[in-house]
Amino acid sequence: MENMPATQLVVIGGGPGGYAAAFYAADLGVQVTLVDMEPNPGGVCLYRGCIPSKALLHVAKVASEAKHASKWGLTYAEPTIDLDMLRSFKDGVVEKLTSGLGQLSKQRKINFIHGKASFVDAKHLTIELAAGGSAALAFEHAIIATGSYPTEIPGLSITSDRLMDSTGALDLPEIPKTLLVVGGGYIGLELGSVYAALGTKVTVVEMTDGLLPGADRDLVTFLARRLETTLHTILLKTRVVGMKETKKGITVMMEAEGLAEADQAQTFDRVLVSIGRRPNSAIPGLDTTGVTVGERGFITVDPAMRTTAPNIFAIGDVVGEPMLAHKASHEARVAVEAMLGHKVAFEPQAIPAVVFTDPEVAWCGLTESDAKKQGRKVAVAKFPWAALGRAQAIDRPDGMTKLVIDPDTERILGVGIVGAGAGELIAEGVLAVEMAALASDLKLSIHPHPTMSETLMEAAEVFFGHATHVYRPKKKP
Repeated sequence: MENMPATQLVVIGGGPGGYAAAFYAADLGVQVTLVDMEPNPGGVCLYRGCIPSKALLHVAKVASEAKHASKWGLTYAEPTIDLDMLRSFKDGVVEKLTSGLGQLSKQRKINFIHGKASFVDAKHLTIELAAGGSAALAFEHAIIATGSYPTEIPGLSITSDRLMDSTGALDLPEIPKTLLVVGGGYIGLELGSVYAALGTKVTVVEMTDGLLPGADRDLVTFLARRLETTLHTILLKTRVVGMKETKKGITVMMEAEGLAEADQAQTFDRVLVSIGRRPNSAIPGLDTTGVTVGERGFITVDPAMRTTAPNIFAIGDVVGEPMLAHKASHEARVAVEAMLGHKVAFEPQAIPAVVFTDPEVAWCGLTESDAKKQGRKVAVAKFPWAALGRAQAIDRPDGMTKLVIDPDTERILGVGIVGAGAGELIAEGVLAVEMAALASDLKLSIHPHPTMSETLMEAAEVFFGHATHVYRPKKKP
C-alpha cells in the first residue's frame, strides 16, 4: 500500500459540493486532497444528472418549438433524429465541463485522487485507486460530499435492460415507442418530456393526487395542462404493484381507484423508475469515526455543517433535503469557513427549486401551501402571463408569477413562477426574500420592458391593487 503525504483537508466526493469545497479551501491557502471515483471533478450532477439532462431538454425544446412554429407561419419538416449525434452532443457537454474542472483543480494545486475512499478512523483513510492498488492518507480535517443515488421500488425491481433509472435514461439507449415513468417528481417529468419530444408515447404514474408534490398547486396546474397535450397518459393516485419482463417489453401491474381492469396491466417498451434519491452515507469505515448517521441515512450535522466528529464535516445530498446542487455548493463554503475557525452557519432564507420542464416551474422561500400548513397569515399576489406583452409576443402566455407576502409588514416571504424561463427569473425572487425586500421595493424597482421579469414588478403592484396590466375592481364597502 502506498503512503501518501498527509493533508490538511481531504474532500470525499467531487460533485458540486465537493469540488466547491476543495476549490474554496485551496483559494484560502489550505492544502487540499480531493478523492472521487470519476476521472475529473463533477459528480452525479455533471456526469449523470443536471447537465446532461439540461442538454437533452434543450434539444427537446427546439423540437417542440419547431413543431409549434406552424402557428406562426413557419412550417418545418418532421425532424430526423440521429441518436448517435445526440448522444455525442450530450457527452461533449459533459466532457468539456468536467475536463475544465480538472484543469481548475490542477491550477489550484489540489491533489486529486481517482479512487474510492474508506475510513480507517477519524484521521486516516485508505483509498482504492482506480488505476490499481491502494493508498493510505492521513488528514487533519475531512469534508464528506458523497451525494446520493436513485431509489428503487421496494420489492419490485427486476433484472432487465428495459428497466432504467435516471442514469440509464440519460444514456439514450434507444427511442422506445412506449415508456412508463414511475414517479411524477421533477426528474421523472424532465426525462419523460425529453423522450416525449423525441417521439415516445410516455405514460406517467404518480401515487399522490398531483404532479410535483412539493410545489404549490396553482403553479403545477399550468404544467399539467401542457403535459396533458405532450404526454400520452398521466395516472394520478396510482401505485405500481408488480413488474415482469415479457417478449414484448415490461408488463406493469398497477392499482388505482377507478382504474379499469383492462388498464391495470400494461406493457411498455421501457420503464423509468424515478421515485427519489437516497444518501450515499454507507461509506466503509464511517462507523469508526464518531460520525452519526440518522435513521433515514442522512449524516447528522450542525448549522456549521460539522458532524458529531469535530474534525469531519458533511455537505450536500448526504446531509439532507433539498437534494440540490446549488444547496451543496453553498454548504461547502460554510463548511470550509467553519473548519478555519470562522463563526458561520448555513441558514438561508430561500433555496430555489427549479423544474426544467416546459413550462418551467420555480419557487423559493415560503410557499402558499406551507403557509397554510403552518397556519401562517399571508397575502398572495398573482400576475398572469396572459397579460404580459413579452409573453404574448413569444406565444407563451401559459404562465404566472406569484408573491407570498406578510400582510402586516409587506415583506416578501416567497416567490413562485411557472412559465417559459421561470428558472432564470426565480433568482430575483431569491434576492428579494434573502434581503427581506418589501412588496413596495419590488414595485418601485424599474424593470426593462418588454421582458418576462416585469411579472415580478407587476405581481407586487397587484398586492397594492393597481397593477397596470391587470384590472381589479375595488370592493364595495
